[in-house]
Amino acid sequence: MMIPELPDYLKSMGGKEYIGYIIALFTLTAGFARPFSGKLTDTIGRVPIMAFGSIVCFICGGIYPFVHTIFGFLLLRFLHGFSTGTKPTATAAYVADIIPEDRRGEAQGMLGIFTATGMSIGPTIGSYLVIWTSLNFMFYTSSVFALGSILILLNMKETLLEDQKKPFSFKLLKIKWIDVFEPRVFPAFLVMLLVSFSSGVLLTLVPDQTKILGMTNKGIFFTIYTISSLAVRLFFAKSSDKYGRIPILMLSSGILIFSMVLCVSTNSIWLFVLGAILFGFSWGFNTPTLMAWTVDLSHENYRGRAVATTYIALEAGIGIGALFAGYLYKGKIENMAIPYYLSAFLAFIALVYLWRFKRKISQEVIQV
Repeated sequence: MMIPELPDYLKSMGGKEYIGYIIALFTLTAGFARPFSGKLTDTIGRVPIMAFGSIVCFICGGIYPFVHTIFGFLLLRFLHGFSTGTKPTATAAYVADIIPEDRRGEAQGMLGIFTATGMSIGPTIGSYLVIWTSLNFMFYTSSVFALGSILILLNMKETLLEDQKKPFSFKLLKIKWIDVFEPRVFPAFLVMLLVSFSSGVLLTLVPDQTKILGMTNKGIFFTIYTISSLAVRLFFAKSSDKYGRIPILMLSSGILIFSMVLCVSTNSIWLFVLGAILFGFSWGFNTPTLMAWTVDLSHENYRGRAVATTYIALEAGIGIGALFAGYLYKGKIENMAIPYYLSAFLAFIALVYLWRFKRKISQEVIQV
């Protein structure tokens, strides 16, 4: 809801050169929080960690209207990242607990439907609220939605087994390297890191690009790509369960390459829209398949840690993509193509890695 309007909001404070930090700081905190959320999800429970993320979102949404300095805004973005650093980790672990192994891809796809629905209507509603009412009203509305999430969580049953539960103590916040990174899920981690770079680029450049193309609603691109992502999740939710994780990820990486090339356009709305649609197709396949693959590769006692590891890759990819996009773009239209081409190149590396990984597995099966 907020993202399309935040660049102009920061510019109004005189912070044009900090646009890349809007997403980068948010994802930095989210990535920092992942090891803690993964460990706590596997110890004190899924529901308390989900609730913490929603509460952070609720509080931060209500604070934005009272922040009027660049430093204050960037600090709030940094703190706001704790919401994304905790809630999705516990949610994915919760879903893995209640879903049969042979339907993980489908389940992650269905979870993604709700995520995509929120992401599709949020940016458009946010921009219209600013047009019809005010920026502050939009911030308060986002806070109300987070409150709704908290109310739902009050009625959810905990799925972490009793013999795995521990009462919260500050000792649990002591993190070791094993709590940060789950080596079993490295393949999913690497692919997520490479493909999520493009999201950081889009989140940074699209608000300005829509204005350059003469589109009045800065959230419309996000709506288009999330609706196409939603369509993929609705009609192809079982694809990775049926055809395998790696073939679907190879397909989605190929689509991502084409979408990034199309998004380079700054003089054709139709090419830009087609790029958004293809990006949605790619993301609709990518995210649920990568999360299902993560659960496949993980140990059942460390699902929270495994999910957190892959989410660290997601946050790192988005954050690095946003920083690079902001640094390379610098408000100059002629520089806009470079981050998109870099995104396409990284997606190509992911495609090659998946192809080599698939060949390795095939050779091992033949030898056995």
